[in-house]
Amino acid sequence: MKARHKKLTFIIIAVIGLSAATLLVLNAFSNNIVFFYSPTQVFAGEAPIGTTFRLGGLVKQGSVQRSDNSLDIRFTVTDLGNDIPVSYQGVLPNLFREGQGVVVQGKLKANNLFHAEQVLAKHDENYMPPEAAAALKQATKNGYTYSVK
Repeated sequence: MKARHKKLTFIIIAVIGLSAATLLVLNAFSNNIVFFYSPTQVFAGEAPIGTTFRLGGLVKQGSVQRSDNSLDIRFTVTDLGNDIPVSYQGVLPNLFREGQGVVVQGKLKANNLFHAEQVLAKHDENYMPPEAAAALKQATKNGYTYSVK
């Protein structure tokens, strides 16, 4: 084999190896990326059904329903424009309560019920996830009002 053929073979093998490594890295990233949506975006159909994403807003006043004999909990997340019902099975964070900011991670079912796998509550009165704050700010511009307790 000539030196020119050896170089060409090496280059082809290197390009194939680099392409395979790039595909593996991109696949790993796509499996770990979790997008954020507001209730208005979910209501508008922008959120994917059956794919994990985060939903954020406020826990609607009077919406928390706890099961007496299990860890099943239902509540509503609102951005003051639209409401999305959420179901969760597990122990909620200590700071979880109505009227407070929350981010839930899970999947949207076909009937617009969000099944949460993880619930994250804000950690103090000054913090709100930037995406949730932006959604509330947009709702306020549209004429909705809210009070956080």
